[in-house]
Amino acid sequence: MAKDRPSVLQPLQHPTFRKIWIANLVSSFGALIQGVGAAWMMTALTNSVDLVALVQASTALPIMLFSLLGGAIADNFPRRRVMLVAQFFMLAVSALLTLTAWLGLITPWLLLTFTFLIGCGAALNNPSWQASVGDLVPRSSVGSAVALNSIGFNLSRALGPAVGGIIVAVGGAAAAFTVNMASYVGLLAVLLRWKPAPVPAGLPREAVGAAMVAGLRYISLSPQLGKVLVRSFIFGLAASSVLALLPVVANQIQDGGPLVYGLLLGAFGLGAVGGALISGRLAERFASEAIVRLAFLGFAACAATTGLSPSPWLTGVALALGGACWVLALTLFNVTVQLSTPRWVVGRALSLYQTATFAGMAAGSWVWGLAGEQFGVSQALLASAVVLVLGAAVGLVLAIPPRVLLDLDPANRWQEPEIALPIEPRSGPIVVSIEYRIRPQDVREFLRVMADRKRIRMRDGAREWTLRRDLGQTDIWVESYKSPTWTEYARHNQRLTHADEVIGEQLRNLHQGPERPVVRRMIERPPNWFAAIAANRTIDPP
Repeated sequence: MAKDRPSVLQPLQHPTFRKIWIANLVSSFGALIQGVGAAWMMTALTNSVDLVALVQASTALPIMLFSLLGGAIADNFPRRRVMLVAQFFMLAVSALLTLTAWLGLITPWLLLTFTFLIGCGAALNNPSWQASVGDLVPRSSVGSAVALNSIGFNLSRALGPAVGGIIVAVGGAAAAFTVNMASYVGLLAVLLRWKPAPVPAGLPREAVGAAMVAGLRYISLSPQLGKVLVRSFIFGLAASSVLALLPVVANQIQDGGPLVYGLLLGAFGLGAVGGALISGRLAERFASEAIVRLAFLGFAACAATTGLSPSPWLTGVALALGGACWVLALTLFNVTVQLSTPRWVVGRALSLYQTATFAGMAAGSWVWGLAGEQFGVSQALLASAVVLVLGAAVGLVLAIPPRVLLDLDPANRWQEPEIALPIEPRSGPIVVSIEYRIRPQDVREFLRVMADRKRIRMRDGAREWTLRRDLGQTDIWVESYKSPTWTEYARHNQRLTHADEVIGEQLRNLHQGPERPVVRRMIERPPNWFAAIAANRTIDPP
């Protein structure tokens, strides 16, 4: 019921979230002022539409390239520490950019290098911050917290560009860079004071490379999340046209300049705030896919109007609509990923969502910049509007899954079994078999449930999963899989959630044996192990 829906402001009742949110608001304000300065400085340094569009691409590209690495780090290292490293790095790069600009040494490619490095810091910071949301507020408030983050960013977008335009017009781009450099201080102070609860000691930390592979595997075996990534890529690809080409649009409007550019970005930000405020009501009344299609079509109208309108006022109205559609789509994508992913992999899932979105934005900024250079800005924006309409139609095949609050907390039912052989954590491969007795009339249902079991096993790290049927006793079925080491076997079992346990319960109900399904755990031995035995050489039994 509507009265049970948490207010979008409810997460601010949690002190740590509130402090970080406010500090992020200030930091976002500075980043957007810096973005105005960078975009406008590029128009002063070169007449190339392509290079102007690359300012946005240079920020989006590192998020596309390095978000998965950032997500793996977020899931395996203290997130507060990761955020501190990222913020100090961005502060250092911003200081160098500011100094270079004041000394008049900036060039187009040096400017792109600095914005690329700042994007690298964001790629490290964002997965840790977004994954921390679920640690700072209850799961039922995650949707409101994500929407509130969007409101904060877009409040900055509403005011930051306009203020940035004034700063650039009065003091130049270097002044804008100085403001951004100062905006990191508050967030750093809050993070230094934040003392998160210590994480209980558990299994050894995953290697970063293995963690990245695990994140990719999880997404590839989660079809619903795959749909979100595809749609977010298409949206980023097409919608990036407006923000990438807006400096040129503002420059071409009569009496246009940095202030007009800032005001147009402010209109986009105000629309985005409005979109975030109504997102909860829309989510109550409409399915997720309906909202996403509305966002695609609304942004198509924004792009087409921006490309054709000679009036800054009409363009501002179109951008307000575009801002609302932008935040509706991206907030819904983000919430869907958060609520569909357990905590052990949420940083990597969010990073892959960011990778898909920013890959679309980076590619789109480059493509629409080239199109604007070759065919004109109006034609490029109209072409992007057509792509957005096609993106809405993709929903007929790849619909966003409905919002369901799954219980993705760890099931914590697994206990390390008693074993007769003394083994080390690195010992393996471990081969696990589970024997079921299934009545003939239950075979079809058993196979249906086993299809989900296989996906969950493989998604959580199992290898070489198989299902066999006994030729002599046809009611006996044996599920088997491998884990590379005993540690990975334990990690695999600890990843099971309460939602996953529903599948296990269904299998236990289908099993007709006198006792529970028989589980056997074995260690595999390579051929040279047997050769060592035959040669009477001493070996380590594990």
